[in-house]
Amino acid sequence: MYHTLIIVGNVGKDPEMRYTPSGQAVTSFSVATNRQYTGSNGEQVKETMWFRVSTWGKTAEVCNQYVKKGSKVLVEGRLTPDKATGGPRIWTKQDGSAGASFEVTANTVRFLSSRQEGEGGGMMQGDAGDMTMPTEDNIPF
Repeated sequence: MYHTLIIVGNVGKDPEMRYTPSGQAVTSFSVATNRQYTGSNGEQVKETMWFRVSTWGKTAEVCNQYVKKGSKVLVEGRLTPDKATGGPRIWTKQDGSAGASFEVTANTVRFLSSRQEGEGGGMMQGDAGDMTMPTEDNIPF
């Protein structure tokens, strides 16, 4: 059995990188997706869904360097259920209503923001896991 989730959204806060005891890099950041539609009563409904994204290894290092709050990203990965509930992580918001975030373990992160939009996100569109920095001889300027 296999499942893949693809989300496109805006990064909610700067990424946080840490290392496992074995030395493997792990970077986490949140992504918000927005949906707007007209409800049955004719009113516009705005819906935001939050995803907590975890990346590992080289992808984690690249995401920590280039992903910034407000950047637009495409994340491809798998849902990771909350161990306590078997579903999304649920909490109570400051206003007393229930909130939920979905945990995603990313296989691929593509940077969709231009340099001006994401402050350093650049036009790097591709699999961050396959990304290598060019040598000085290959830099086109």
